[in-house]
Amino acid sequence: MENHVVESQTMSWLLASAIEPMLIADGDGTVILANASVEKLFGYGSGELHRTPLAALFPNLGSGLDMHAAAHAPGLQELAARRKDGGEFSAGAHFSPLKTRWGLPLVLATIQDLTSRKQAQQAFLDSEARMRAIVDTAVDAIITIDQGGAIERMNPAAIRLFGYAEHEALGRNVSMLMPPPYRELHDGFLQRYLATGEKRIIGTGREVMGQRKDGSCFPMDLTVAEMSIGARRMFTGMVRDISERKRAQAEVQRLLAELTRANEELTNFAYVVSHDLKAPLRGINSLASWIVTDHADQLGQQGRQQLQQLSVRVTRMGALIDGILEYSRVRRGNEVSERVDVVALIREIIDSLAPPAHIAIHVDPGLPALTADRTRIQQLFQNLIANAIQYSDKPQGEIRVQARPGDSGPVYSVADNGIGIESRHFERIFQLFQTLAPEGHGTGTGVGLALVRKIVDMYGGQVCVESTPGVGSTFSFTLPRAARDAQNDAGAR
Repeated sequence: MENHVVESQTMSWLLASAIEPMLIADGDGTVILANASVEKLFGYGSGELHRTPLAALFPNLGSGLDMHAAAHAPGLQELAARRKDGGEFSAGAHFSPLKTRWGLPLVLATIQDLTSRKQAQQAFLDSEARMRAIVDTAVDAIITIDQGGAIERMNPAAIRLFGYAEHEALGRNVSMLMPPPYRELHDGFLQRYLATGEKRIIGTGREVMGQRKDGSCFPMDLTVAEMSIGARRMFTGMVRDISERKRAQAEVQRLLAELTRANEELTNFAYVVSHDLKAPLRGINSLASWIVTDHADQLGQQGRQQLQQLSVRVTRMGALIDGILEYSRVRRGNEVSERVDVVALIREIIDSLAPPAHIAIHVDPGLPALTADRTRIQQLFQNLIANAIQYSDKPQGEIRVQARPGDSGPVYSVADNGIGIESRHFERIFQLFQTLAPEGHGTGTGVGLALVRKIVDMYGGQVCVESTPGVGSTFSFTLPRAARDAQNDAGAR
């Protein structure tokens, strides 16, 4: 009897010293010893588990016979467990039969709370399901291969793109989806990366050729990402068919080439027109002048007036030809950029235009400098200031050239107090050969404001007009590229 007590005390001491939840049950499946860890796990107080049926902790375990059968089953068993408060959780139990000196059939149970593991497993399964749903519904083709290049998975988009059923491709080398010479180079790239870490495609995007099951080839964007699952290295390739994009790019290049040829032809045509038409126009003007000088008495007043109108129209035709020539010359790529002192340039323009004495032109001395083609900037301001002078109808005309800060650089403006423009004409005035010149305000060619817009467009800007008939007009414009280049130049100095 004394030895039995000692043996019982020894087992109690061993259980008490164990960190893991442990208990000992007798042959009837009743708990006879339990350590503090198992009491805490099941929510019992100290000593409360004594004489508790094991079935109360593991409802599915059943009788003591079931417990002894479990004791002879190998490994960790997953069981539904129940706490004192009725709450259930997943537990892992390892049952080991014990032999005592007195032949009592006992079972030692080592218990683990599997809640965290089950939650992690479920989270992993949920994540895998979400990822599979994303991959399966992705527009791009997605292919997973192992480190030997063998295909492990193709999503539906890849199956549609390459024409292979998944079972036809699984286990085969991914190079089957590539035409020569990419097919022969693929394994070398992969092995070189695995051996040296040298990246050719891994982690970067690249344009390559793909080959369908029917043998047809197509251009594709390929991006490859590496991932590790345990000790395994795997690679996921995302593929996009760029056939349409390549066709569109080729079409754009073709259209650009045609446009370039058309622009060159237009420029050549403008030069031809300038040379071939202006010479006879000068002859007509000279001949009209000679007739008036040599035969004034014979012509009479009406004849002299008609010849004078002829000269005016010939002069206007010459100005129109000059405008067309200038318009054709304005295109990006042929300008010579330099730093332009806008204030000094406008002073020169005013001197050349020689405005009437009753028109005052005020120039903001703080106008920002630009880095651009000086001739184009001169044409821009000269056309706007000349228009303001031409359409002045007040006894005291005023023109103001100013600038204010804007989101894309300075906003320049030329404002006047002239005749103004009706809002319905705002877009029309910037079109080639469109003029709204009323009687008594000259005969414009309709090229000036079209030239202004073309120059502003060339420098990435916008031009707009605000006007009230009888009050005046304000033309505002930006030149972002010229302003940005000016800032860069200033920073470099």
